[in-house]
Amino acid sequence: MEIHRVLIAVVLSLVVLVVWNVIFPPAPTQRPATEQTEVERSVETEARTPEPFSPERAAPREVAQFEAVEGQQIKVETPLYRATFNSSGGVLEHFVLKKFKQTIDPDAPSIDLITPRSLAKGPMGISWNRIPTWIEGDWSFDGEDINIGSGEEQSLTFTGRVGGIDIIRTMTFTADSYEIKEDIEVINTTESQVVGELSNILATPAFSDDRYNPTRVAYFDHDGLSHEKDKQLREGFVHQNGLKWAGIGNHYFLLAFVPQTSQDSILRAELENEIYRIAVAENIYIDPGMARTMANTYYIGPKDRDYLIDAPAELHRAIYYGWFNVIAKPLIISLNYFHGHTGNYGVAILILTLVIKIIFWPLAQKSYKSMNQLKKLQPMMAKIREKYKDDRTKMNEEMMRLYKTYKVNPAGGCLPILVQIPVFIALYQGLMGAVELRHATFIQYLPFTDIVWLADLSARDPFYITPLVMGATMFLQQKMAPAPGDPLQAKIMLFLPLVFIFIFITFPSGLVLYWLTNNVLSIGQQWWCLRQVGNKPLPKPDEKKESSESPAEKPKAVPSGKAAKKKKKKQK
Repeated sequence: MEIHRVLIAVVLSLVVLVVWNVIFPPAPTQRPATEQTEVERSVETEARTPEPFSPERAAPREVAQFEAVEGQQIKVETPLYRATFNSSGGVLEHFVLKKFKQTIDPDAPSIDLITPRSLAKGPMGISWNRIPTWIEGDWSFDGEDINIGSGEEQSLTFTGRVGGIDIIRTMTFTADSYEIKEDIEVINTTESQVVGELSNILATPAFSDDRYNPTRVAYFDHDGLSHEKDKQLREGFVHQNGLKWAGIGNHYFLLAFVPQTSQDSILRAELENEIYRIAVAENIYIDPGMARTMANTYYIGPKDRDYLIDAPAELHRAIYYGWFNVIAKPLIISLNYFHGHTGNYGVAILILTLVIKIIFWPLAQKSYKSMNQLKKLQPMMAKIREKYKDDRTKMNEEMMRLYKTYKVNPAGGCLPILVQIPVFIALYQGLMGAVELRHATFIQYLPFTDIVWLADLSARDPFYITPLVMGATMFLQQKMAPAPGDPLQAKIMLFLPLVFIFIFITFPSGLVLYWLTNNVLSIGQQWWCLRQVGNKPLPKPDEKKESSESPAEKPKAVPSGKAAKKKKKKQK
């Protein structure tokens, strides 16, 4: 097999991988339909069969005097966010992230993860036996707005009554965290055992309409992380299998619920009227005058590893970069490290690309050396193609004999590239999904102008400068490589830079910057390699191999010394 075909296959495979990953992300683990049916059936059975009273999880409780009040807004201010709750059930009405703007305009409003459209679904509300307690229940609140400074912690308590039970919700807020810890106490105020389902709810519309950054429902259980597509959500999704947490998120933001007390929670998720909604439910049984307490954690904020790493139930696993996640995560950690020293994510991408290039320098050097050797064989390869153009099998045999004679590996320029492809794709996926690059600036204005340019590395280049330059560097790389002998292959290779420009023209500029930098470094290394070995002759073939060469590919010996003088005398 010729090196040109191998290289074409590698490059085309890379194009297919990139495009396929963007258009068709990795399919989530699908649960069989029978499993959902069995789950629903088991839930119904549990609801019909009361569980014996367990004194370990229930304790006598003196029910306090309850007096319902009209709903009012309660505000919670921290250095990271500004949250607004309604005292009727503790429903979340706003959650404004102070460090994240809607656009790069300095006067742009901050991101609000809860919109008026999602309020009908009751984000952070509680339902009892599928009844929305913030609508059907009575609630009271005794307190006021809180403002938390760095290092501080404060709580809010909401008390409700619905269907013969009292619900006491205590939410605890910490200044330097996006986590909201919650203790829910459910008290049976009737004279008989209470059997019911208590659900915690989260809801939000799509965070954006960017097809490269879709909103998905995610959950984590003993099988790992799974995502559900919109089609399954529109039909209604149910899951019960060691659920550790569930959430709604995209590449940048996450609304998640972590049930820390129950080990058998039920997840119900849906997409209705373009609103994503999840409800994590638990079946509870409480004897008369007794109580049941549950501990939960909400996380509402960015998918930032620094904030998620200490969250419970491995919530940091919500940061997922696709097929090569295990490679992408350390690359993004390295990117953040370089940003900590440079203060500019564009410069950090340049440094990270340089480090990767240095790590793969020996492999790339071997690849370029092999390509240069093939380039020197081009005249002999052309003769073989011409001689055996009607006999493909014989042509390939002679080609392989030529490679063997001059000790050239036709795949030597391809294999090192194959090793690097997972790293390239991993960094591509990481840069595509890193919240760190959102609104991160590289070169804010076009040089010598006041025109905004690369002011947001998560958005496309507004003037398409970087993708066009990237295509030009790819074209230059091809000119430095051996030309394919087949005219059709040569046309395909020349067309590839245009394909890459078309693909990358709408990609985030941070990703294009990486690819462009990698191309420039590759051109420099290839030029250096040409300078080092470009004038060196091919290794001399062995005598035995040389004698077995066919006349078409055996180079003619040039007489020298006494032999040359004798030849001249004979000619005279």
